[in-house]
Amino acid sequence: MSGRTDSDTGEHIRADEVTRAGAGTAPAGPEADVDGEDEHEDEHEDEREDARRARWTATGTGAVLTLAGLAASLLRLTGSAPALVPAAYALGAAVCALGALLGARGRTRRALWLLIAGVMVMAVGDQSD
Repeated sequence: MSGRTDSDTGEHIRADEVTRAGAGTAPAGPEADVDGEDEHEDEHEDEREDARRARWTATGTGAVLTLAGLAASLLRLTGSAPALVPAAYALGAAVCALGALLGARGRTRRALWLLIAGVMVMAVGDQSD
């Protein structure tokens, strides 16, 4: 069965199908209801706002973590810590900077994972102290 109607379908059956198909549609023309289009545009605007907020969050968090990692690296570099500690902080800061860059370009999921990895590298450096 192909689901198609036969070519010899009676006119009364075709008329019933057209009547049923047109029963649930909104009228076209000046009296048409355009509220559905407004809701659809509002939905897209909400999605755009969520994406914009995610980009700003990833970028801002990446910048803050980068600055914190660089500051910790400089502080540990001037102290008596082994060379591995400031290097780990600097590497973690570089990974967070890459995450901030990806977040600014809209790759927020990858940016999140890079920020997590950067903080973990900094934590390993802190544990080495």
